Amino acid sequence: MILQSYKTTHKTTQTKDNSEDQFRFDVLEGLGSKPKKLHSKYFYDKIGDRLFQQIMAMPEYYLTNCEMDIFQNKTSDLAKIILENDSAFDLIELGAGDGTKSAFLLKHLLEQKADFNYMPIDISANILAVLEQKLNTELPQLTITSLEGEYFKMLEKAAHLSSRRKVVLFLGSNIGNMEKEEASAFCKGLNEYLSPGDIVLMGFDLKKNPQIILDAYNDKTGITASFNLNLLTRINNELNADFVLEKFEHYQTYDPLSGACRSYLVSLENQTITIDGQPINFEKDELVYMELSQKYSLEESDDLAANSGFVTINHIMDSKSWFTDALWQVV
Repeated sequence: MILQSYKTTHKTTQTKDNSEDQFRFDVLEGLGSKPKKLHSKYFYDKIGDRLFQQIMAMPEYYLTNCEMDIFQNKTSDLAKIILENDSAFDLIELGAGDGTKSAFLLKHLLEQKADFNYMPIDISANILAVLEQKLNTELPQLTITSLEGEYFKMLEKAAHLSSRRKVVLFLGSNIGNMEKEEASAFCKGLNEYLSPGDIVLMGFDLKKNPQIILDAYNDKTGITASFNLNLLTRINNELNADFVLEKFEHYQTYDPLSGACRSYLVSLENQTITIDGQPINFEKDELVYMELSQKYSLEESDDLAANSGFVTINHIMDSKSWFTDALWQVV
């Protein structure tokens, strides 16, 4: 247990990674490929952030409640492992969002007089601003260094800013947005930015009744469909494109054997759109691959850790055993 008193003043610094050119490149490359695809990381503009908050509030979207169950009721279990090493640390959250779940952990760590700096990383400047405003109000004694940009670029910056040990949060089953090969490469890459003894808290949505999973990504009210279609609106606004949203439709699938839950947009007719003056042709019924939400077994999550240079310390489960926050340590 760390007994050192913590600062009572709130300080915020922000570092920005300019990614407008990367957005244009990724969109043009993705829509020029076969099959067409768009990167789900670009869902999160101001409107996308709001829509995703609505998704998280849907009764069908169990993931939020499952991980919230962990952070509300088992925060002390998480903190106990983080604080076993009695030294100052940087608490880095990848894809921090609005910090609804992590705020429980932050509050608990402050109550324990832990000596740490919170470093939220997110590609969305809007959501980082929302997060900072929220934490300024709720936890004014917290020191924050916000980092806007890609995960690994900002992890490298975090290492330059501080030599303290790292505790990395990757919540919400964000690892599930990657193909298994990509997830393995990501975790190996993450390991390279960390040092022996550093900790990663990784959220995994677990395999369960297939209908429960499918309903979470294909709600009857159409919020998820609007969330996916909003990326076309963002491309219209930021890249001078001319998508007509009514000419596309959201389509969702789930394969319970592989654990892959995939979303697509379907072109409803033959059409040509332009992006910054560049034409992109769509055939009727052609798919645009939008997002993967991969589900794991506990054994698969442990294998991912071991193959990436980590050892699994523990699994903290929700009350339904539908979700786990796995605690890994760098070997």
